[in-house]
Amino acid sequence: MGKDVMNGFSRGLTGLRAHARSESRMRGERQPLRVAQVAPLAESVPPKQYGGTERVVAYLSQALLEAGHEVTLFASGDSEVSVPRIACCPHALRGRGEACDPQVWSALQFQAVLDRAGEFDIVHFHSGYLHFAMRDALPPSVTTLHGRLDFDPPQFYSRYPRAPLVSISEAQRAPCPQANWVRTIHHGLPRDLLRAGAGDGGYLVFIGRISPEKRVDRAIEIACRARMPLKIAAKIDPADVAYVEHAVQPLLDQPGVEFLGEIDERGKQELLAHAAALLFPINWPEPFGLVMIEALACGTPVIAWRHGSTPEIIEHGRTGFVIDGIEDAVQAVQRIPMIDRAECRRAFERRFTAERMAREYSEAYRAILREQRPPRTGAGRTSEAWQSVL
Repeated sequence: MGKDVMNGFSRGLTGLRAHARSESRMRGERQPLRVAQVAPLAESVPPKQYGGTERVVAYLSQALLEAGHEVTLFASGDSEVSVPRIACCPHALRGRGEACDPQVWSALQFQAVLDRAGEFDIVHFHSGYLHFAMRDALPPSVTTLHGRLDFDPPQFYSRYPRAPLVSISEAQRAPCPQANWVRTIHHGLPRDLLRAGAGDGGYLVFIGRISPEKRVDRAIEIACRARMPLKIAAKIDPADVAYVEHAVQPLLDQPGVEFLGEIDERGKQELLAHAAALLFPINWPEPFGLVMIEALACGTPVIAWRHGSTPEIIEHGRTGFVIDGIEDAVQAVQRIPMIDRAECRRAFERRFTAERMAREYSEAYRAILREQRPPRTGAGRTSEAWQSVL
């Protein structure tokens, strides 16, 4: 196709988009938002194996795109998404063992956001806190905090009282009630990512990390006492190797315990769909726990310790059991047949889809824009256009 034809096509497409926006304004409809998603660089988006935050960023970006918004992703160069991507480092940083300080890549990522800031209505950070000090150089922004907050110094959030924050559970907020929380938005998965299964494998499953706070040792004890096989699909971080060698390795030799290592999405589908239940025996203030809703999407009940977000995610006696000790957990295993696997899937579709997540983020974006409408509309928005966005 010739250059003149391509230029003409591009001009025509631009004109059609402008006409569509004009028509939507006349009908009183809101224009699509132009959203930058800034992902952590530790994993690709989505991650090839383990990586909850990057997985959520991928699902959210796709769902926002399907809702009609314009999304640009700032992420590692090996990310594979259906939205425009700005590569901020050649590849995901975890496990590379390179001498370069990862903060160098984070600085370059933030510079890339600054260089293109005028192209966006709002910038959505999933990458931590470093941008807080530079918020005035950006268009309106929001930050989703994905980790535990009980180790954060409370004076940090007092220093940035105007930085809008989204929590991923109500429980996550507890250590920092003074922060500028604008909304809690639970994670979501694409509706058709995982399929409901029959749970006919006759085993329990543990999926996640092998670390002191995840307590796979509890899962092994529960399975052994309940006399059920246990399949463990988990990654081991370098920081946890010593713990695994001393506290976990001896337990893996018990009859019925099978360690599978890390698995991909396809493996997770098979493992959860055939499992009788997911064991989630954590010993820390879990901010969300993505694997719990992955289990529900497969129709698989969850037996979870009462820590952090678990009472928000699992409906006790309906989609699983929220328990307080080993004996409770063993009894919950015996009660698994009481749980309707179809109801677990319905609960996922009702509460934890990516479509719902994107809708709630869109509402949060517009609420922030109403509060932080920029004094200059250099990103191509006239005052009339801003009214249609808001």
